[in-house]
Amino acid sequence: MSMGKPGRRKNPEQTAATRKALIEKSYELFSGRSIESVSIAEIAKASGFGDITVYRYFPSKPILVVEVAAWKWTQFKEENIKRRPAADFEGMTSAEVFEFYLASFLELYKNHRDILRFNQFFNVYVQSENIPTDVMKPYKDVILDLGRQFHWIYEKARTDHALRTDEPEEIMFSKTLHLMLAAVTRYAVGLVYIPEKGFDAMAELGFMKNAILREYSAAENR
Repeated sequence: MSMGKPGRRKNPEQTAATRKALIEKSYELFSGRSIESVSIAEIAKASGFGDITVYRYFPSKPILVVEVAAWKWTQFKEENIKRRPAADFEGMTSAEVFEFYLASFLELYKNHRDILRFNQFFNVYVQSENIPTDVMKPYKDVILDLGRQFHWIYEKARTDHALRTDEPEEIMFSKTLHLMLAAVTRYAVGLVYIPEKGFDAMAELGFMKNAILREYSAAENR
């Protein structure tokens, strides 16, 4: 009795390559214009696949959008780790690590404006779509990891006293994250005043970074 042809097994490497190709092409399209204006059909065509293939990997557009956001921010995080002045910040004070953290936002503006544009579109899309918590988890995990890194800075400051810790950690994290991210994003998308003779965006962002650093420096507040 014929048992029929065995089903074709998916090649793990091919599966990973297809998934990566879809995410990369989606990011390219999403960061170029508003996420709402990019359809699954357009992503499929631009990637060289059919709509069914896209839905096989990502059952809905919100799932794809969140996966793209998590992928890109994780990629930047890994790149930023390589920029550290010392492995695991060995021998650095909490103030020095805090300055590196703030400077990471300037790095985003200098070399990764595409991420800032995408993040602006992402925030608008998430708010308009009211995406469920479970779908948002991959992205939330990236933010939680950033919070854990900030927690390390705050706890080190409790022992080396190079930074103020009279303000609750969560408030300090929220202030610095939102102020720096909002500033570099506005510069990246051009929502800034442009003087007749032009301006030096990096110098202005550096001024803001140093102002925040002075605000929380224990030495400056003695």
